Amino acid sequence: MRIPDYEGGSLLNLAAELERRLTGEAPHPGLHPDLAGTIPDADTYVLVLFDGLGDLQLRHPAAAPFRNGRVGALDAPFPSTTTVSLATIATGRSPAEHGLLGYQLWLPEAGLVVNTIKWITLWGQPIVWDHETFLPAPNLWERLASSGKEPITLQPFDFEGTPLSRTLYRGCRFEPWADEREAVRATAQLAAKPGRLIFLYVPHIDFAAHVVGQADPAYEEALRIAAGIWEQLGHALPMGAVAVGTADHGHIDVAPEQQFHLSKPDHVEREFAGDPRALFVHGEPGDLVDRLPATWFARSEMDHWWGPGERHVGFDSRAPDGVFLAEKGRSILHRHSDERLIGQHGGLSEAEIRIPLLVHGPGPDPVAT
Repeated sequence: MRIPDYEGGSLLNLAAELERRLTGEAPHPGLHPDLAGTIPDADTYVLVLFDGLGDLQLRHPAAAPFRNGRVGALDAPFPSTTTVSLATIATGRSPAEHGLLGYQLWLPEAGLVVNTIKWITLWGQPIVWDHETFLPAPNLWERLASSGKEPITLQPFDFEGTPLSRTLYRGCRFEPWADEREAVRATAQLAAKPGRLIFLYVPHIDFAAHVVGQADPAYEEALRIAAGIWEQLGHALPMGAVAVGTADHGHIDVAPEQQFHLSKPDHVEREFAGDPRALFVHGEPGDLVDRLPATWFARSEMDHWWGPGERHVGFDSRAPDGVFLAEKGRSILHRHSDERLIGQHGGLSEAEIRIPLLVHGPGPDPVAT
């Protein structure tokens, strides 16, 4: 089990490092000196996030372009899941500060658990919410703009206007892309102007890992496509721009027979949230402590897992009473979980929480490593 290193070795610190370089200050420390030294100074930075690319996944033969650009590794915030990591980047603040504490999140204001990717109930009903004000202000994009820097995000075109995009990118210029070539071309063109932080999001690996697992040819193809984006971007970068690549979390495969399904009585007087690898429990764990293939951590043991800083006003009411961290190769599914998914994450194992730090230096050629 690895607790995130929020003092200089995490995704939070990478966001702070880039903000400090562009504006001179940030709410949190930048990267540890050995990690910071791997990123050249630049007029504009391109932060590329490969959803679902854990550092251990760089061992795959199709990940060679990623290995060539790897300069180190970081920790994802807890839990190791997409919306928590994206909110950490978007705000430059820890989960404890920004208040988006999990993928499936108990929101007392709504009186239910919300899927924070789609902003729907666990049974699929849309949630009416003021998404633009969910995360605290000023966020990273707003702080950059107030310092005369321009934040831009490049996202798949079907992400434009979604509840999650409205939640994350308040104050950030949104540029949609339709295919991988367009993503590289548009990113390189935008990076030609100094004084920008460009955030490019690449979803391929996460989708394939969830649906088919890492042993499937479709996962290998997704890895090749994403690695191709990284490689092509290195050749397309204009002078004065540096690309920094990373991820939001890694993945592990869970075979169907390794899934633990909670029963109907288990749901009485409890609410479940989080991820199948890090199950949040609102209520008493009871005999689940003895029955689940997982280790129970009460909230008093784990509040620091969500990071430093002044807690969000909603932290105490949104945080679970405790978390079950599933055993190696296992997952815990509540009644609304998707049992079809093979790839899982959310926990604190090396495969889930360790994410790569990649760098393409200034100029037309990738950095040699």
